[in-house]
Amino acid sequence: MYPEFSLSIQYGEPAPELPRWRLRRWVGRALAGALAPPQPRAGRPVALALRLVGEDEGRALNLAYRQRDYATNVLTFEYGEDPSGLISGDIVLCVPVLRREARGQGKPLTHHAAHLVIHGVLHALGYDHIEPDEARAMESLETAILAAQGIPDPYQASPRA
Repeated sequence: MYPEFSLSIQYGEPAPELPRWRLRRWVGRALAGALAPPQPRAGRPVALALRLVGEDEGRALNLAYRQRDYATNVLTFEYGEDPSGLISGDIVLCVPVLRREARGQGKPLTHHAAHLVIHGVLHALGYDHIEPDEARAMESLETAILAAQGIPDPYQASPRA
């Protein structure tokens, strides 16, 4: 079902709603959606690290690597494909930012976190959203992967309670 992958999960910030099994499932489903044949990288092994951080660490990483002095929801470090064909990357989720955004958007934390894990995985695989056509392709893939899990389209406004 899933492509071959290894995943290291690190908790720099407690997140009981985001247990390892759930994070691993989201990563696996993102990889299955993005690396399915006839995709050019189908069948390639993947090694990822996923770290959940607090506000201070998220801010420090965003400042060091993007020169932006605030904690952001997700940072992805794409390392590309090595000579053996292994695709690798690191994904950092800032838990307090995810919680704030989910609450502000009126959606469950697990839905928002699933979206951003999938978003980070796609970045690690080389997807981007700088150009409009790239953004449409990436968002379309994200929404399809999420829909297969019963999670609404994150790019549509959510109804307020």
